Amino acid sequence: MANPEAEDHYYLGVDLIVEGKTDEAISEYLKAIELDPNLTDALHGLTRAYFQKGELDNAVHYAKRIAEADPDDVLAHTNLSIYYQQQGKIEEAEEEANKARILGWKQQLKKDQK
Repeated sequence: MANPEAEDHYYLGVDLIVEGKTDEAISEYLKAIELDPNLTDALHGLTRAYFQKGELDNAVHYAKRIAEADPDDVLAHTNLSIYYQQQGKIEEAEEEANKARILGWKQQLKKDQK
């Protein structure tokens, strides 16, 4: 169960992103993960906000954190692929894209078996 205060900061971050207030959103996402380090939604929001600002190293850092905490998180691997591609790290980008593709297939197979 997520920390309700952390979720409040996360949702405020989402609202701020919509308003175009990226720096303020980053601050709220950081508060959220300080209160609940496993709040994946806040981590995803943080990676996207850093990407929007062009802070690719920070985006990669937090996307890796998600992928390490949840290796089956397709979005984390997809985002890592995008961020690496933007950094010119083509080999790493392709590796992450392949991980995302395989995870997507596995998830689809599980759905098809139900």
